[in-house]
Amino acid sequence: MRAFGNFAALGLLVGVVNATLQIIPGGTWTATNTGKHIQAHGGGVLKVGGTYYWVGEDKTDGSAFQNINCYSSNNLVEWKYEGALLSRTSSGDLGPNRVIERPKVVFNKATNKYVLYLHIDSSNYGEAKVGVATGDTVCGQFQYRGSFQPLGFESRDQGLFVDDDNKGYLLTEDRKNGLRIDLLSDDYLSVRQSTYLWKESIESPAIVKKNGVYFMFGSKLTGWDPNDNVYSTATSISGPWSGWKTFADSGSNTYASQTTFILPVGDNAMYLGDRWVSSNLMRSTYIWLPLQLSGTTASMKNTVNWVPDANSGSMTPGPSENKYEGETAALSSGAKTVSCSGCSGSKAAGYIGGTNAGVVTFSNVQSSATTRSTIRIKYLNGDSSQRFASVSVNGGPAQTIAFLPVSGNEPSSSSLHVDLKAGANTITFSGVNGGWGPDIDRLFVPQS
Repeated sequence: MRAFGNFAALGLLVGVVNATLQIIPGGTWTATNTGKHIQAHGGGVLKVGGTYYWVGEDKTDGSAFQNINCYSSNNLVEWKYEGALLSRTSSGDLGPNRVIERPKVVFNKATNKYVLYLHIDSSNYGEAKVGVATGDTVCGQFQYRGSFQPLGFESRDQGLFVDDDNKGYLLTEDRKNGLRIDLLSDDYLSVRQSTYLWKESIESPAIVKKNGVYFMFGSKLTGWDPNDNVYSTATSISGPWSGWKTFADSGSNTYASQTTFILPVGDNAMYLGDRWVSSNLMRSTYIWLPLQLSGTTASMKNTVNWVPDANSGSMTPGPSENKYEGETAALSSGAKTVSCSGCSGSKAAGYIGGTNAGVVTFSNVQSSATTRSTIRIKYLNGDSSQRFASVSVNGGPAQTIAFLPVSGNEPSSSSLHVDLKAGANTITFSGVNGGWGPDIDRLFVPQS
Protein backbone atom coordinates (compact mmCIF):
# COMPACT_ATOMS: atom_id res chain seq x y z
CA MET A 1 0.00 0.00 0.00
CA ARG A 2 1.02 3.64 -0.36
CA ALA A 3 1.28 5.07 3.17
CA PHE A 4 0.92 8.81 2.58
CA GLY A 5 -0.51 9.37 6.06
CA ASN A 6 2.61 8.00 7.69
CA PHE A 7 4.86 10.50 5.92
CA ALA A 8 2.69 13.33 7.23
CA ALA A 9 2.96 11.86 10.72
CA LEU A 10 6.73 11.98 10.41
CA GLY A 11 6.53 15.77 10.34
CA LEU A 12 8.50 15.80 7.12
CA LEU A 13 8.00 17.86 4.00
CA VAL A 14 5.05 16.58 2.02
CA GLY A 15 4.37 18.06 -1.39
CA VAL A 16 5.60 18.32 -4.92
CA VAL A 17 9.36 18.20 -5.33
CA ASN A 18 11.42 18.85 -8.42
CA ALA A 19 13.63 15.78 -8.09
CA THR A 20 11.67 12.53 -8.20
CA LEU A 21 14.42 9.96 -7.77
CA GLN A 22 12.71 7.28 -5.74
CA ILE A 23 13.46 4.29 -3.55
CA ILE A 24 11.28 1.34 -4.55
CA PRO A 25 11.40 -1.16 -1.65
CA GLY A 26 11.68 -4.78 -2.74
CA GLY A 27 12.45 -4.04 -6.39
CA THR A 28 15.45 -4.79 -8.59
CA TRP A 29 18.09 -2.09 -7.95
CA THR A 30 20.57 -1.83 -10.82
CA ALA A 31 24.08 -0.51 -10.13
CA THR A 32 24.74 2.40 -12.48
CA ASN A 33 28.03 1.05 -13.86
CA THR A 34 27.51 -2.73 -13.86
CA GLY A 35 23.96 -3.11 -15.19
CA LYS A 36 23.35 -5.80 -12.54
CA HIS A 37 21.30 -6.01 -9.36
CA ILE A 38 23.19 -4.57 -6.39
CA GLN A 39 24.87 -7.24 -4.27
CA ALA A 40 25.32 -5.70 -0.81
CA HIS A 41 23.21 -7.84 1.50
CA GLY A 42 23.37 -7.80 5.30
CA GLY A 43 25.36 -4.58 5.05
CA GLY A 44 25.65 -1.08 6.39
CA VAL A 45 26.05 2.45 5.10
CA LEU A 46 28.69 5.00 6.11
CA LYS A 47 28.66 8.65 5.08
CA VAL A 48 32.04 10.23 4.27
CA GLY A 49 31.82 13.88 3.30
CA GLY A 50 28.83 14.16 0.98
CA THR A 51 29.03 10.56 -0.23
CA TYR A 52 27.29 7.48 1.15
CA TYR A 53 29.09 4.14 0.98
CA TRP A 54 27.15 0.88 1.15
CA VAL A 55 29.13 -2.21 2.17
CA GLY A 56 27.49 -5.65 2.02
CA GLU A 57 27.59 -9.32 1.05
CA ASP A 58 27.83 -10.57 -2.53
CA LYS A 59 25.27 -13.39 -2.93
CA THR A 60 25.62 -13.78 -6.70
CA ASP A 61 26.53 -17.47 -6.39
CA GLY A 62 24.68 -18.38 -3.21
CA SER A 63 25.51 -18.42 0.51
CA ALA A 64 29.24 -19.25 0.46
CA PHE A 65 31.57 -16.27 0.75
CA GLN A 66 32.41 -14.49 -2.51
CA ASN A 67 33.08 -10.79 -1.87
CA ILE A 68 32.37 -7.93 0.48
CA ASN A 69 31.21 -5.29 -2.00
CA CYS A 70 31.18 -1.50 -1.78
CA TYR A 71 28.88 0.91 -3.62
CA SER A 72 28.74 4.71 -3.51
CA SER A 73 25.95 7.26 -3.91
CA ASN A 74 25.35 10.97 -3.45
CA ASN A 75 21.56 10.69 -3.33
CA LEU A 76 20.79 7.29 -1.69
CA VAL A 77 19.01 6.15 -4.87
CA GLU A 78 21.60 5.73 -7.64
CA TRP A 79 24.48 3.46 -6.58
CA LYS A 80 27.81 2.92 -8.33
CA TYR A 81 29.88 -0.21 -7.77
CA GLU A 82 33.32 0.74 -6.40
CA GLY A 83 34.89 -2.65 -5.81
CA ALA A 84 35.39 -5.39 -3.24
CA LEU A 85 36.87 -4.72 0.20
CA LEU A 86 37.63 -8.42 0.67
CA SER A 87 37.37 -11.37 -1.72
CA ARG A 88 37.56 -15.13 -1.42
CA THR A 89 41.01 -16.57 -0.79
CA SER A 90 42.32 -20.08 -1.38
CA SER A 91 42.08 -21.07 2.30
CA GLY A 92 41.49 -19.78 5.82
CA ASP A 93 38.65 -17.67 7.16
CA LEU A 94 37.97 -16.18 3.73
CA GLY A 95 38.43 -19.43 1.82
CA PRO A 96 35.96 -21.57 -0.13
CA ASN A 97 32.67 -22.65 1.47
CA ARG A 98 33.02 -20.17 4.31
CA VAL A 99 30.22 -18.10 5.82
CA ILE A 100 31.00 -14.36 5.91
CA GLU A 101 28.02 -12.22 6.90
CA ARG A 102 26.84 -8.85 8.26
CA PRO A 103 29.78 -6.63 7.21
CA LYS A 104 29.84 -3.25 8.97
CA VAL A 105 32.42 -0.47 8.55
CA VAL A 106 33.22 2.41 10.92
CA PHE A 107 35.95 5.03 10.97
CA ASN A 108 38.40 5.26 13.88
CA LYS A 109 39.44 8.89 14.35
CA ALA A 110 42.38 7.99 16.60
CA THR A 111 44.07 5.64 14.12
CA ASN A 112 42.68 7.24 10.93
CA LYS A 113 41.64 3.75 9.78
CA TYR A 114 38.40 2.25 8.57
CA VAL A 115 37.54 -0.85 10.57
CA LEU A 116 35.40 -3.68 9.18
CA TYR A 117 33.74 -6.33 11.35
CA LEU A 118 32.24 -9.54 9.94
CA HIS A 119 30.49 -12.67 11.14
CA ILE A 120 32.97 -15.46 10.40
CA ASP A 121 31.80 -19.07 10.36
CA SER A 122 32.08 -22.55 8.90
CA SER A 123 29.43 -23.81 6.51
CA ASN A 124 27.59 -25.51 9.40
CA TYR A 125 27.76 -22.37 11.58
CA GLY A 126 29.93 -24.20 14.12
CA GLU A 127 32.58 -21.51 14.78
CA ALA A 128 30.55 -18.36 15.57
CA LYS A 129 33.34 -15.76 15.49
CA VAL A 130 33.90 -12.15 14.48
CA GLY A 131 36.52 -11.20 11.92
CA VAL A 132 38.28 -7.84 11.71
CA ALA A 133 39.83 -6.02 8.76
CA THR A 134 41.21 -2.51 8.28
CA GLY A 135 41.55 -0.14 5.35
CA ASP A 136 42.90 3.30 4.56
CA THR A 137 39.87 4.25 2.45
CA VAL A 138 36.25 3.26 2.90
CA CYS A 139 35.98 1.50 -0.47
CA GLY A 140 39.57 0.39 -0.94
CA GLN A 141 41.29 -2.92 -0.34
CA PHE A 142 41.12 -4.03 3.29
CA GLN A 143 43.68 -6.04 5.23
CA TYR A 144 42.15 -9.02 7.02
CA ARG A 145 43.49 -9.28 10.57
CA GLY A 146 41.92 -12.51 11.81
CA SER A 147 38.98 -13.76 13.86
CA PHE A 148 38.05 -14.46 17.47
CA GLN A 149 35.13 -15.09 19.79
CA PRO A 150 34.53 -11.82 21.68
CA LEU A 151 35.26 -12.34 25.40
CA GLY A 152 35.12 -16.08 24.69
CA PHE A 153 31.44 -16.04 23.69
CA GLU A 154 29.81 -17.11 20.43
CA SER A 155 29.14 -14.36 17.92
CA ARG A 156 26.78 -14.76 14.99
CA ASP A 157 24.87 -11.80 13.57
CA GLN A 158 26.74 -8.65 14.55
CA GLY A 159 26.81 -4.90 14.08
CA LEU A 160 28.84 -1.86 15.08
CA PHE A 161 27.98 1.43 16.75
CA VAL A 162 30.15 4.50 17.42
CA ASP A 163 28.82 6.82 20.11
CA ASP A 164 29.12 10.60 20.31
CA ASP A 165 32.27 10.24 22.45
CA ASN A 166 33.89 8.07 19.71
CA LYS A 167 33.70 4.92 21.82
CA GLY A 168 33.02 1.91 19.61
CA TYR A 169 30.72 -0.99 20.43
CA LEU A 170 30.24 -4.46 18.99
CA LEU A 171 26.64 -5.65 18.85
CA THR A 172 26.78 -9.43 18.89
CA GLU A 173 24.28 -12.27 19.00
CA ASP A 174 25.49 -14.96 21.39
CA ARG A 175 23.10 -17.85 20.72
CA LYS A 176 23.66 -19.50 24.13
CA ASN A 177 23.23 -16.38 26.25
CA GLY A 178 21.45 -13.60 24.35
CA LEU A 179 22.21 -10.34 22.58
CA ARG A 180 25.30 -8.44 23.74
CA ILE A 181 26.75 -4.95 23.55
CA ASP A 182 30.53 -5.07 24.02
CA LEU A 183 32.89 -2.10 24.37
CA LEU A 184 35.68 -2.10 21.80
CA SER A 185 39.30 -1.13 22.39
CA ASP A 186 40.37 2.40 21.50
CA ASP A 187 41.54 1.23 18.06
CA TYR A 188 38.31 -0.81 17.58
CA LEU A 189 40.34 -3.94 16.79
CA SER A 190 39.42 -5.97 19.87
CA VAL A 191 36.78 -6.26 22.56
CA ARG A 192 37.50 -4.74 25.95
CA GLN A 193 34.50 -5.59 28.13
CA SER A 194 30.81 -6.45 28.20
CA THR A 195 28.47 -3.46 28.37
CA TYR A 196 25.00 -5.02 28.34
CA LEU A 197 23.29 -8.40 27.81
CA TRP A 198 19.68 -9.12 26.83
CA LYS A 199 18.63 -12.66 27.73
CA GLU A 200 16.20 -12.78 24.79
CA SER A 201 17.32 -14.36 21.52
CA ILE A 202 17.55 -11.42 19.11
CA GLU A 203 19.73 -11.29 15.97
CA SER A 204 20.53 -8.78 13.18
CA PRO A 205 21.29 -6.00 15.71
CA ALA A 206 21.44 -2.31 14.75
CA ILE A 207 21.65 0.78 16.99
CA VAL A 208 20.81 4.40 16.30
CA LYS A 209 20.81 7.31 18.77
CA LYS A 210 18.48 10.28 18.66
CA ASN A 211 18.09 13.10 21.22
CA GLY A 212 19.98 11.13 23.84
CA VAL A 213 17.92 7.95 23.39
CA TYR A 214 19.52 4.72 22.15
CA PHE A 215 17.36 2.49 19.94
CA MET A 216 18.42 -1.13 19.47
CA PHE A 217 16.65 -2.93 16.61
CA GLY A 218 16.75 -6.64 15.88
CA SER A 219 14.99 -9.73 14.62
CA LYS A 220 13.67 -12.84 16.29
CA LEU A 221 15.23 -16.15 15.27
CA THR A 222 13.30 -17.65 12.34
CA GLY A 223 16.15 -18.46 9.95
CA TRP A 224 15.79 -16.93 6.48
CA ASP A 225 12.07 -16.35 7.07
CA PRO A 226 10.99 -12.86 8.21
CA ASN A 227 9.21 -12.05 11.46
CA ASP A 228 7.90 -9.02 13.35
CA ASN A 229 11.19 -7.31 14.22
CA VAL A 230 11.51 -5.49 17.53
CA TYR A 231 13.32 -2.64 19.30
CA SER A 232 14.45 -1.68 22.79
CA THR A 233 15.44 1.75 24.15
CA ALA A 234 17.67 3.25 26.84
CA THR A 235 19.14 6.60 27.84
CA SER A 236 22.48 4.95 28.68
CA ILE A 237 24.12 2.37 26.46
CA SER A 238 24.85 0.28 29.56
CA GLY A 239 21.14 0.26 30.42
CA PRO A 240 18.65 -0.25 31.81
CA TRP A 241 17.02 -1.07 28.47
CA SER A 242 13.27 -1.33 27.91
CA GLY A 243 11.38 -4.45 26.94
CA TRP A 244 11.17 -5.37 23.27
CA LYS A 245 8.36 -3.90 21.15
CA THR A 246 7.42 -4.10 17.47
CA PHE A 247 7.80 -1.03 15.23
CA ALA A 248 6.12 -2.14 11.97
CA ASP A 249 2.53 -3.27 11.47
CA SER A 250 1.85 -6.33 13.62
CA GLY A 251 1.73 -9.50 11.54
CA SER A 252 3.46 -7.89 8.55
CA ASN A 253 6.76 -9.66 9.32
CA THR A 254 8.36 -6.21 9.05
CA TYR A 255 7.01 -6.03 5.50
CA ALA A 256 8.71 -9.35 4.71
CA SER A 257 12.18 -8.14 5.70
CA GLN A 258 14.86 -8.41 8.37
CA THR A 259 16.66 -5.51 10.03
CA THR A 260 20.10 -4.85 8.59
CA PHE A 261 21.03 -1.27 9.52
CA ILE A 262 19.52 2.01 10.71
CA LEU A 263 20.89 5.01 8.80
CA PRO A 264 20.64 8.58 10.16
CA VAL A 265 19.83 11.05 7.36
CA GLY A 266 19.70 14.64 8.54
CA ASP A 267 17.48 14.66 11.63
CA ASN A 268 15.63 11.58 10.42
CA ALA A 269 16.36 7.88 10.02
CA MET A 270 16.00 5.15 7.43
CA TYR A 271 15.33 1.48 8.08
CA LEU A 272 17.53 -0.73 5.90
CA GLY A 273 16.34 -4.33 5.69
CA ASP A 274 16.90 -7.44 3.59
CA ARG A 275 14.12 -9.44 1.96
CA TRP A 276 15.84 -12.79 1.78
CA VAL A 277 15.03 -15.40 -0.88
CA SER A 278 16.69 -18.46 0.61
CA SER A 279 16.13 -20.61 -2.49
CA ASN A 280 18.08 -18.15 -4.65
CA LEU A 281 19.94 -15.62 -2.49
CA MET A 282 21.13 -13.66 -5.53
CA ARG A 283 17.57 -12.42 -6.02
CA SER A 284 17.17 -11.14 -2.44
CA THR A 285 16.11 -7.50 -2.40
CA TYR A 286 16.22 -4.49 -0.08
CA ILE A 287 13.45 -2.93 1.98
CA TRP A 288 14.41 0.67 2.79
CA LEU A 289 11.77 2.80 4.49
CA PRO A 290 11.47 6.04 6.50
CA LEU A 291 11.65 5.30 10.23
CA GLN A 292 9.97 7.59 12.75
CA LEU A 293 11.82 8.05 16.06
CA SER A 294 9.96 10.17 18.61
CA GLY A 295 10.95 10.16 22.27
CA THR A 296 11.33 6.45 23.04
CA THR A 297 8.96 5.28 20.30
CA ALA A 298 9.90 3.87 16.89
CA SER A 299 7.36 3.27 14.14
CA MET A 300 7.39 2.51 10.43
CA LYS A 301 4.86 2.09 7.62
CA ASN A 302 5.20 0.38 4.28
CA THR A 303 5.01 2.20 0.96
CA VAL A 304 5.39 1.35 -2.72
CA ASN A 305 7.85 4.17 -3.46
CA TRP A 306 9.18 7.30 -1.77
CA VAL A 307 11.63 10.15 -2.32
CA PRO A 308 14.63 10.73 -0.01
CA ASP A 309 16.61 13.96 0.09
CA ALA A 310 20.15 13.04 1.09
CA ASN A 311 21.02 16.67 1.82
CA SER A 312 18.09 17.83 3.95
CA GLY A 313 17.03 14.45 5.29
CA SER A 314 13.43 14.95 4.15
CA MET A 315 11.51 11.85 3.10
CA THR A 316 8.42 12.42 0.96
CA PRO A 317 5.80 10.21 -0.70
CA GLY A 318 6.29 9.13 -4.27
CA PRO A 319 4.58 11.59 -6.66
CA SER A 320 1.44 10.89 -8.66
CA GLU A 321 2.17 8.80 -11.73
CA ASN A 322 1.07 8.23 -15.30
CA LYS A 323 0.70 4.58 -16.33
CA TYR A 324 1.63 3.09 -19.70
CA GLU A 325 0.66 -0.47 -20.65
CA GLY A 326 3.30 -2.66 -22.27
CA GLU A 327 0.94 -4.20 -24.77
CA THR A 328 -0.10 -0.75 -26.09
CA ALA A 329 3.50 0.26 -26.83
CA ALA A 330 4.98 -0.12 -30.32
CA LEU A 331 6.27 -3.71 -30.65
CA SER A 332 8.78 -4.43 -33.39
CA SER A 333 11.44 -6.88 -34.63
CA GLY A 334 9.84 -9.87 -32.96
CA ALA A 335 8.47 -8.28 -29.80
CA LYS A 336 4.82 -9.18 -29.32
CA THR A 337 1.97 -9.20 -26.84
CA VAL A 338 1.96 -12.13 -24.38
CA SER A 339 -0.61 -13.38 -21.90
CA CYS A 340 0.03 -12.63 -18.22
CA SER A 341 -2.70 -13.50 -15.70
CA GLY A 342 -1.23 -11.29 -12.99
CA CYS A 343 -0.61 -8.28 -15.23
CA SER A 344 -2.79 -5.24 -15.75
CA GLY A 345 -5.18 -6.18 -18.53
CA SER A 346 -3.82 -9.77 -18.36
CA LYS A 347 -1.27 -8.88 -21.06
CA ALA A 348 2.34 -7.71 -21.34
CA ALA A 349 4.95 -6.81 -23.95
CA GLY A 350 7.13 -9.88 -24.46
CA TYR A 351 9.94 -11.27 -26.61
CA ILE A 352 12.21 -8.28 -26.02
CA GLY A 353 15.71 -9.00 -27.35
CA GLY A 354 16.41 -12.66 -28.08
CA THR A 355 16.54 -14.31 -31.47
CA ASN A 356 14.75 -11.59 -33.39
CA ALA A 357 16.08 -8.66 -31.32
CA GLY A 358 12.61 -7.54 -30.24
CA VAL A 359 12.11 -3.86 -29.39
CA VAL A 360 9.39 -2.14 -27.34
CA THR A 361 8.92 1.63 -27.73
CA PHE A 362 6.79 3.75 -25.42
CA SER A 363 5.93 7.07 -27.08
CA ASN A 364 4.29 10.18 -25.67
CA VAL A 365 5.47 9.40 -22.11
CA GLN A 366 4.50 12.56 -20.28
CA SER A 367 6.45 14.48 -17.62
CA SER A 368 5.41 17.88 -16.28
CA ALA A 369 9.01 18.92 -15.63
CA THR A 370 12.51 18.55 -17.03
CA THR A 371 14.09 16.51 -14.27
CA ARG A 372 15.90 13.31 -13.34
CA SER A 373 13.29 10.83 -12.25
CA THR A 374 12.63 7.21 -11.35
CA ILE A 375 10.30 5.13 -13.50
CA ARG A 376 8.87 1.96 -11.99
CA ILE A 377 8.89 -0.90 -14.47
CA LYS A 378 6.43 -3.69 -13.64
CA TYR A 379 7.72 -6.87 -15.27
CA LEU A 380 7.90 -10.67 -15.29
CA ASN A 381 10.99 -12.88 -15.54
CA GLY A 382 10.37 -16.61 -15.26
CA ASP A 383 14.07 -17.56 -15.38
CA SER A 384 16.23 -18.44 -12.36
CA SER A 385 18.75 -15.72 -13.25
CA GLN A 386 18.60 -12.02 -14.06
CA ARG A 387 17.39 -10.74 -17.40
CA PHE A 388 18.58 -7.45 -18.84
CA ALA A 389 17.27 -4.72 -21.11
CA SER A 390 18.98 -1.85 -22.87
CA VAL A 391 16.93 1.31 -22.27
CA SER A 392 17.21 4.57 -24.19
CA VAL A 393 15.29 7.79 -23.49
CA ASN A 394 14.62 10.27 -26.30
CA GLY A 395 17.30 8.62 -28.43
CA GLY A 396 20.02 9.25 -25.87
CA PRO A 397 22.73 6.86 -24.60
CA ALA A 398 21.40 3.47 -23.56
CA GLN A 399 21.73 2.06 -20.07
CA THR A 400 21.44 -1.57 -18.99
CA ILE A 401 18.71 -2.35 -16.45
CA ALA A 402 18.49 -5.65 -14.53
CA PHE A 403 15.35 -7.66 -13.81
CA LEU A 404 15.48 -10.29 -11.07
CA PRO A 405 13.60 -13.59 -11.36
CA VAL A 406 9.92 -13.49 -10.42
CA SER A 407 8.01 -16.28 -8.70
CA GLY A 408 4.47 -16.80 -9.91
CA ASN A 409 2.41 -14.48 -12.08
CA GLU A 410 2.51 -11.33 -9.96
CA PRO A 411 4.80 -8.73 -11.61
CA SER A 412 7.77 -7.31 -9.72
CA SER A 413 9.35 -3.85 -9.99
CA SER A 414 12.64 -2.62 -11.38
CA SER A 415 13.92 0.95 -11.03
CA LEU A 416 14.84 3.02 -14.09
CA HIS A 417 16.53 6.36 -13.29
CA VAL A 418 16.39 8.68 -16.31
CA ASP A 419 16.45 12.29 -17.44
CA LEU A 420 12.98 13.27 -18.63
CA LYS A 421 12.05 16.45 -20.45
CA ALA A 422 8.88 18.41 -19.87
CA GLY A 423 6.19 17.14 -22.23
CA ALA A 424 6.40 14.02 -24.36
CA ASN A 425 9.23 11.49 -24.04
CA THR A 426 10.10 8.30 -25.91
CA ILE A 427 11.48 5.27 -24.01
CA THR A 428 12.84 2.28 -25.93
CA PHE A 429 13.60 -1.21 -24.56
CA SER A 430 15.77 -3.69 -26.45
CA GLY A 431 17.85 -6.76 -25.64
CA VAL A 432 21.42 -6.97 -24.35
CA ASN A 433 24.02 -9.14 -26.14
CA GLY A 434 21.38 -11.35 -27.73
CA GLY A 435 19.71 -12.24 -24.44
CA TRP A 436 16.03 -12.03 -23.61
CA GLY A 437 14.68 -9.04 -21.77
CA PRO A 438 11.75 -9.13 -19.34
CA ASP A 439 8.07 -9.16 -20.19
CA ILE A 440 6.92 -5.59 -19.46
CA ASP A 441 3.54 -5.20 -17.83
CA ARG A 442 3.53 -1.38 -17.59
CA LEU A 443 5.51 1.74 -16.71
CA PHE A 444 4.73 4.09 -13.80
CA VAL A 445 6.10 7.54 -14.67
CA PRO A 446 6.10 10.45 -12.17
CA GLN A 447 3.99 13.34 -13.36
CA SER A 448 5.99 16.04 -11.55
